[in-house]
Amino acid sequence: MRVAMASSINLKNGLLTTKNSLHIKIPYPTFIQRPTEIKCSRALTTGQHNEQYCIDIVRKRDYEGFLCSLLFPEAVRRSALALRAFNVELAQIKDSVSQKTIGLMRMQFWKSAVEDIYRDDHSAQPISAELWRAVRKHTLTRRWMLRIISEREKDLEDKAYRNLQELEDYGENTQSSLLYLLLETLGVKNVHADHAASHIGKAQGILTCLRATPYNSSRRKVYLPMDICMLHGASQEDFIRGSREQNVRDVIYDIASQAHVHLQHARSFSENVPHAAMPAFLQTVVLEDYLQRVRKADFDVFHPSLQKRNPMLPLQLYIRSWRKIY
Repeated sequence: MRVAMASSINLKNGLLTTKNSLHIKIPYPTFIQRPTEIKCSRALTTGQHNEQYCIDIVRKRDYEGFLCSLLFPEAVRRSALALRAFNVELAQIKDSVSQKTIGLMRMQFWKSAVEDIYRDDHSAQPISAELWRAVRKHTLTRRWMLRIISEREKDLEDKAYRNLQELEDYGENTQSSLLYLLLETLGVKNVHADHAASHIGKAQGILTCLRATPYNSSRRKVYLPMDICMLHGASQEDFIRGSREQNVRDVIYDIASQAHVHLQHARSFSENVPHAAMPAFLQTVVLEDYLQRVRKADFDVFHPSLQKRNPMLPLQLYIRSWRKIY
């Protein structure tokens, strides 16, 4: 509204003064956030919370994978951590439920969550939200995620592997599938990289089973391939007792040797694998480190030295990343 005034007007210190000595207080302007700005601010806070949730769970449950993820290019690091968090979440279901039915329900939740993500929707669960972001950014393949879930679901059967081939299949369907997804975040589409990822995943699946043997044995569970145990006359009770007899060491030697073979096969493709794929394959440093240590322990899987972290691992990973080799 306009007001016509013939008298002189002065504005000083927020006071409107006329020559008739009329004083009118004019407040300084106040800026009010629009509803859309508030919504964006909240969304940013939620996104940061989801990212931190994934970082924390990977650092706690998969420390070596966490170190490897830190060496990914910054543009894809968040997506890599989301994928590792997804893998960790599925892996811990087996040990965190008291009944198989509960585990199956949780697996079904993740199957539905993945399907929703590819319908451009996601739940409020932090890992699901971060996966949705990664899928939108990198156009990740749904089949690899569902294959990880299906294999983890089969693993709820809580039985020993019948043979080494079954253990290799487990590694292919879980660890290799994760590597295929990590390669996609890096923008790598290369048949040689895929072959290398397949062998690295199998090696990791085998060595994960070996490394978990002391923990599983303490819970009176043994998952090592039955055919190799039978070949050397080693019973499940031998592992539950923590036996260090030669036949038990022979079982460990045979299984570790197969993991070593897969690592060698993976490295045979190195000349044809693009440098961009190297961050996804840094896990080979971790696998090689365990193989060297179990060899020094004369394949005594219960040796105390194998339960300790290698303090030099971060440096070894950094050097390998800098040299762009795996």
